[in-house]
Amino acid sequence: MFSKLLIANRGEIACRVIRTARRLGVRTVAVYSDADVDALHVTLADEAIRIGPATASESYLSIERIIAAARSVGADAIHPGYGFLSENANFAEAIEAAGMTFVGPSPAAIRAMGLKDAAKALMEQAGVPVVPGYHGDVQEPSFLADRAAEIGFPVLIKARAGGGGKGMRKVEQPHEFAAALDAARREAEAAFGDGAVLIEKYLTRPRHIEVQVFGDRHGNILHLFERDCSLQRRHQKVIEEAPAPGMTAEVRRAMGDAAVKAARAIGYVGAGTVEFIADVTNGLWPDQFYFMEMNTRLQVEHPVTEAITGIDLVEWQLRAAVGEALPKRQNEIAIDGWAFEARIYAEDPSRGFLPATGRLATLDFPVDGVRIDAGVRQGDVIAPYYDPLIAKLIVHGPSRSSALARLESALKACRIGGTITNLDFLARLAAEPEFRAGRPDTGLIDRAIDQLTIPPVPGDEILVLAAVVATGVLQPMKSDDPWSSLGHWQNWGDAHRSVAVEHAGGRSIVTLAARGRDQFAVRAGENTFPVLVLDRFDDGARVEIAGEQRVFRFLREGETITLFVGGKTFAIRLPDPLAAAHAGEAAADEVAAPMPGIVKLIHVRVGDTVAKGQPLVVMEAMKMELTLAASRDGIIESVLISSGEQVSAGAILVALKPESGE
Repeated sequence: MFSKLLIANRGEIACRVIRTARRLGVRTVAVYSDADVDALHVTLADEAIRIGPATASESYLSIERIIAAARSVGADAIHPGYGFLSENANFAEAIEAAGMTFVGPSPAAIRAMGLKDAAKALMEQAGVPVVPGYHGDVQEPSFLADRAAEIGFPVLIKARAGGGGKGMRKVEQPHEFAAALDAARREAEAAFGDGAVLIEKYLTRPRHIEVQVFGDRHGNILHLFERDCSLQRRHQKVIEEAPAPGMTAEVRRAMGDAAVKAARAIGYVGAGTVEFIADVTNGLWPDQFYFMEMNTRLQVEHPVTEAITGIDLVEWQLRAAVGEALPKRQNEIAIDGWAFEARIYAEDPSRGFLPATGRLATLDFPVDGVRIDAGVRQGDVIAPYYDPLIAKLIVHGPSRSSALARLESALKACRIGGTITNLDFLARLAAEPEFRAGRPDTGLIDRAIDQLTIPPVPGDEILVLAAVVATGVLQPMKSDDPWSSLGHWQNWGDAHRSVAVEHAGGRSIVTLAARGRDQFAVRAGENTFPVLVLDRFDDGARVEIAGEQRVFRFLREGETITLFVGGKTFAIRLPDPLAAAHAGEAAADEVAAPMPGIVKLIHVRVGDTVAKGQPLVVMEAMKMELTLAASRDGIIESVLISSGEQVSAGAILVALKPESGE
């Protein structure tokens, strides 16, 4: 086994690799950028070395800096994790040239699957079914538009390099093709340095099913069954499961054989995933699935395969890289139960899944029967430089229904404060009827998006709790503080206080009247609630509202109160009344950056007349492209940024003035 392993990555996957390496007695080396000086993976590793500034291009994507770091500490192997340089053949070659071992496939295998068009041609030769489409070298826009028309709309434009949904656009109608092609190429160029694309037929009811494969240096290749990754938004996976629901023995055998055939065609070594798209209009059939691509690395969702097989895939990666034969044969691997993985992100589903930043003031996960793969701790900051993944939550059960019940329960038990998350979205998705019935497809989230993303609307009782928190009376009283014993008293009558609260697009005034120690009459809406504080603890309280007891947790940060009540999270804002007076006017006149990012494209110039909803600026933030549009009709008064500029959250990008005559 290796003596010292450098992990060329960050976050949860770096932590994941470190834990297995430590169990095997392998010393680990973490690399970090300036943004990750105090990151969890740096703390867990035996050694850590700085490789550059916060921007990924100057740190985690720098082959030269990572190789230099590995040499300086005497590492004999490098694990790439996933993302960043994990599927970069030049990186694998540089590691070998430096006399170290790349924990992954050969550079030739990476290149064979690195460009989707070449990979599909190779798979056709190997007898693996592929999706109908155009996979050639000619990239003229008019030529590609003609090929799309021949294939028949809807079509899917896909970057030939990379993955993760980058450089991918669905096109419904011919007149939408040119704009979608430009956007896909721009995103692909930024993500992979290659703007070439391919065109595929878009299947009307597709399922995304992938097969985990493994190979060693002795010519052995096997599969570890399938995962269903159909629940996606913007081509990014959200909840994955293994095995795939509705899978028959015949289809599993056909899909597994095709995946092994694909891996054998390129002499694959290590962990890889062969991804298929299945047309399930009439159910799953052995002749209705098609090769999409092969990921020549460990997948984000690998824990569900580990859960149903009992195999540590990172351990297998290390053993294969050191030259050992695979520990098991195909007939020795069996499926045990069912597993789900949910990806918990710092993002706002109600605003188009806009990535969020912030300090994780509260980070509390359930423990019993739940696996949490995280790269952050309570108190860490979600920075704008990298993917906003907080954690992966994995559950396992003897059946699909039992595992799904555990998933729902675990998601509702999570408490994360300090940033917006997709927890409520995930819990609703886990309870979605089609998904519960085992009928997922890649269009399910889009069809149910309104129901899945509406923020939880607080009732009057929630507003009452928020107002009580806002007064500060729930803070644990200090026994040596004589003022805490005086209660709420004044010369005439009861003490009153009014609190303004904003919630889910609404605004309310809640009025509290003190009735004695820890007793209040609180008016919210048309109702008045008697409230009695029964107990306090560091981050919560037990109260009685209208005769019913409630135990809840809360977090107060600045003007925001986060309440954790009954498995739901409510973000309540305490607005500044002076700032609110001008908010509407400013929002109409100025287009601001919703988060830190880079300006990629500016569509307008000073003096241009624009209509409400017209795209003005394209930003790239946290691995996502954001299009900012005009909030009303008007004339561009000023453009305050330039292409390629790094901007901070709230920075004014474009200012509007009314059209003449208004």
